[in-house]
Amino acid sequence: MKKISMISILSVLIIPAFAETETKDLYGDPANIQQAVAPKADAQPAAQQAKEQSVDSKEVIEEKKIEEKKIEKQIKKSAQAKEKQTKVQEEEQQLQPRKTEEQKFESKTFSNPDTKFPHGLQLGIGVSPTSGLNAFVGYNNKNFDSFWWKRLGFRLDFATYSPIKSTLNNRINDSIGDDGIKIDDNLKVNNVDINAKHIAALIDFYPFGDTWFLGGLRVSGGYMTGDLDLNADIRGTKKLNEIEFELGGRKYKYDGSEMRGKSNVNWKYSGPYLGAGFDLGIFRGLKLYFDAGVVFTDNHAKINLDVPITSDLKDITSGAPQEITGVIETEFEEAKAKATADAQSELNKVDYFPIVKLGLMYRF
Repeated sequence: MKKISMISILSVLIIPAFAETETKDLYGDPANIQQAVAPKADAQPAAQQAKEQSVDSKEVIEEKKIEEKKIEKQIKKSAQAKEKQTKVQEEEQQLQPRKTEEQKFESKTFSNPDTKFPHGLQLGIGVSPTSGLNAFVGYNNKNFDSFWWKRLGFRLDFATYSPIKSTLNNRINDSIGDDGIKIDDNLKVNNVDINAKHIAALIDFYPFGDTWFLGGLRVSGGYMTGDLDLNADIRGTKKLNEIEFELGGRKYKYDGSEMRGKSNVNWKYSGPYLGAGFDLGIFRGLKLYFDAGVVFTDNHAKINLDVPITSDLKDITSGAPQEITGVIETEFEEAKAKATADAQSELNKVDYFPIVKLGLMYRF
């Protein structure tokens, strides 16, 4: 037991010494080891810093790449915008001559401040012996710079006897009086009744434009449709035993009381209108207007003559007065129809209806 104890003690004393020697031999002096390890320990933060710097540099590079991409996109957009602008400019250059012409046309024609509505609007009212009370609305502007526009105008023209029919017919009958309108020494026409109307679309051409006095002269054309209806009574003007007439080769005479008959002329016409006229300035826009022309039509006036057979009408062909009955009555009606047809044949030769108008107009 004592031996083991001594050996153990020696081992405890010798082994550490030997270990220290071995350690010195292997690693050197501990102080030196501490100095060597210390720099390594100091080097670890530097490496970490370098690593962090490397990460930062990568982020910077990525940011630079992103910035470069943004710049590339901006450059590309700028190039596209420039290209688009160039195309627009080229298109504008191509359209410029057309725009210039349009601007010239507008400036010469429609850009004139004097040509704006209602400048050129015209209203007129007057009378027509063949149509009655006449009125129109139209347009003609002498302030246009265009050669044609200042010379062209149009009108919607209408007329009717309706508003003045009663007054006019009374005036006509008062003027002809009880003596009426004499057909011959024994017959007269009275109790005249006139009714008429028309409507027309007209184009006016002023060949002298806005040349002072001559500028009011015009030629008019268009289309017109209308109606004229004329009725009148036929009466004896003297003692009926003095009224004799021949019809269809036979002679007739009224013997006794008053004779009454009726006549009617109706003319429904339509067709192209051609005429001429003028606008004569009075004060500012107020003017006197006159139109005269004709409507060319295939529709002719229709005539109807009614001479009634009464007990006072006698046939004096053979000398002695005879009642108009039987064969004589038939011959009388046939002769009357033939006379009416002959008159109608003459009216069928008239292929135009006259139009005359006079009145006042105002052009704005």
